Amino acid sequence: MVDTGELNARGLSRRKKMFGEADVEKRMAAAGDFGAPLQAVINGYVYGDVWERTGLSDDVRSLVMLAITAASGRPTEFRVHAKGALENGCTREQVQDVLLLIAMYCGIPAAIEPNQIAAEIFGRDASAGPVAP
Repeated sequence: MVDTGELNARGLSRRKKMFGEADVEKRMAAAGDFGAPLQAVINGYVYGDVWERTGLSDDVRSLVMLAITAASGRPTEFRVHAKGALENGCTREQVQDVLLLIAMYCGIPAAIEPNQIAAEIFGRDASAGPVAP
């Protein structure tokens, strides 16, 4: 059996690397003690277990998360995972292609807000490079 404390520590470390310590601490504290059990699940099982699997590379996993959050209309989570995608080495072209797929398969309205968020994070034009979040 896997030690849940080890999963939690491993997941918290990965999460902070992907999203930045300050952002993770802010998200973890947002719901106070009430949200602590959910944060433990997120740290331990999402980032300590599923994100540690080897079937997908981190950049591919990030692109999948962008597709999921865009398709399900979760712009706040899209923003979080777009920052993680940048940290995981995803390119602006990859993100653009994911959002074009979202527009084609889920509808243009599903892609509009995520496209605006991605433009902020990955840079509005190719010569500008990434824009700091």
